[in-house]
Amino acid sequence: MCSKDSTWGRAMTDASISVTQSVVEQFTERYLRSIGCSIERSDDRWLVSVPDDTDTEITHGRHTLIRGEGTPDDDDDRTKRLHPESAFFQQLLREAGERSPSGKLSIESESDIEIPKWIQNSAVEVQNAQFTPYYDRTAIVVLFRVGIETVSEYQQEFLRAVAVDTRSEESLPKLAETFLETTTVESESATSGAVQLTKTDVRPLLETARELLLESVQGQLDDIHREASRAADSEVEEYRQMQQQRIQELQEEHSNLSSKINELSENINTGDEDSRVQALRERKELKSEYEELDETLNELQERRDSGFPNRQREIRERHSLDVQVTPLTLTEVEYERGEIDFELIDGSIHQTVTLGYGSGIGVADTVRCSSCERELTERNPLQTISDGLECQNCTKEQ
Repeated sequence: MCSKDSTWGRAMTDASISVTQSVVEQFTERYLRSIGCSIERSDDRWLVSVPDDTDTEITHGRHTLIRGEGTPDDDDDRTKRLHPESAFFQQLLREAGERSPSGKLSIESESDIEIPKWIQNSAVEVQNAQFTPYYDRTAIVVLFRVGIETVSEYQQEFLRAVAVDTRSEESLPKLAETFLETTTVESESATSGAVQLTKTDVRPLLETARELLLESVQGQLDDIHREASRAADSEVEEYRQMQQQRIQELQEEHSNLSSKINELSENINTGDEDSRVQALRERKELKSEYEELDETLNELQERRDSGFPNRQREIRERHSLDVQVTPLTLTEVEYERGEIDFELIDGSIHQTVTLGYGSGIGVADTVRCSSCERELTERNPLQTISDGLECQNCTKEQ
């Protein structure tokens, strides 16, 4: 059983989720309703009424939101497109980020018992499960908007929930999933509840949640960084080849000027007075051009030999990652921790296993095979209870 207030951030169904059309619509509906707007939904559009006393940047009155992409001409003061890249949705995200609304959710011991995957995937059956709560705990769940982009090409955007115990600052990924599953758009029941945490309490927890988030997306950041680096390397190589071609062209021009200057010098030594004067004038002009070209060529060759540092820096800065992490909602979540007794049955064999457990987080203990000490997991489930808890890998090896 869950009780919750009307916080608007409950639009997601996964702890990490791309900003798809479905997510956009869930998020938009929750947010608009939370600030007092009414919505009439139809197949391809929504009619949204914004009351005069609503504190929002959205123009008061009636608006039509057209679902999905369309041409920019479709937008005006009263008609807006609603999709991940639309100006209206981006406006909502900015406004939501500035509000950072908070709410409260209580996950109680009457919630459905979660059977761990290492039991679900085994042949052993659970005859009964009894959770005994010992104490109440509090966590915060922060819904972050994560934007990852380079100035040039790559852009990704997604929403992710992070849960942190307020006392231990322990990361609670399962609680974040439970929160999002509990707070889908279809979950309409709500009760009032005031957040107990103060801003002083929240500040370090928010920073912890942010650090946990960045750790969790580091692999994704590394992948995007590698893609961006490859794009930068390709652009640097393309520039190097272009400059090498330019050097070759200048060298050819340099050689041609040198030959012309030598020819004019011969004319000066062998020609009559008028031709010598003309040749001197032309040679002077060509020498000036030759010196300028020589200077340009030397400078370009020096830049090439040093790897075109300025151009490389410009290219790599353009392909560098810009990661924007914005907290959209913060929800105080009350949950219970204690112990759970699983009564297991395997044929005629019965065994009771007692484990640490929390409402909304499931089994909190790591359980190992009594024979080989490997951890019991979804991929290495329980195989038998005939001689303690023995895993699948262990019994296969036997």
